Amino acid sequence: MTQRARKRFGQHFLEPAWVQKVLRAIDPKPEEAFLEIGPGRGALTLPLAARARAIVAFEIDRDLAAALEANAPPNVGIVEGDFLESSWTVAEQPEGRLRVVGNLPYNVASPILFKLAGWFAGGLPIGDATVMVQREVADRLTARVGTHEYGVLTILLGHVSSIDRLLSLPPGAFRPAPKVHSTLVRLRFHAPEPRARDEAVFSAVVRSAFTRRRKTIANALAAVDATIRPPDALAQAGIDPRRRPETMTIAEWVALSDVYAPARAVL
Repeated sequence: MTQRARKRFGQHFLEPAWVQKVLRAIDPKPEEAFLEIGPGRGALTLPLAARARAIVAFEIDRDLAAALEANAPPNVGIVEGDFLESSWTVAEQPEGRLRVVGNLPYNVASPILFKLAGWFAGGLPIGDATVMVQREVADRLTARVGTHEYGVLTILLGHVSSIDRLLSLPPGAFRPAPKVHSTLVRLRFHAPEPRARDEAVFSAVVRSAFTRRRKTIANALAAVDATIRPPDALAQAGIDPRRRPETMTIAEWVALSDVYAPARAVL
């Protein structure tokens, strides 16, 4: 009997009619290895396994993980448990560059993307991540500076990846149908650009300032716990204190964080 979707895991299974569209967008090659997040019933896993060298699939639902493991071909390895809490290590990866795919639960899509970026920064050779997310998350990932959607997600992930929208998926592409539209996006990870003096400080400054995104940047920086006064930091970075956080480019955020970096006072 086919297991019903479990609401607590945010399960929405991809319909067969959409599997081929997603596969074409992923464009797997026979020599490639994949990491899949949330394989569910294996709608994408099994056809992907027929086209790729190896797959490591993370599934939080133990019943689905057991069913998939029982039916998966030899080139598919199942890791049962929450991806965000996984103890899986770089040493366990398939050899060579790794590609990531997945239908991400809407409520944890951002933490998953940040974890992937962290793994890449830590040495995991992730070539790209092609994942399904809520359309609003895709809007934030690809937002232009100065727009309402532009914010922490745009800046921190845009700093370490190039992001493209590949495919729009209506609610009917899944069962049960969610109440939102979805988008297939691709993140191609790269070294931080431009590189900050201290990446942790860069992240902390951005996150702190955007807790007051409706304020001017001078007032928003009051949320940053540091000994340097916001007007002085902005003057050193060459940024007009009357601007708002969403008007600042990634390069300007890096320049501002570099002013705070020497003392690491914002951590």
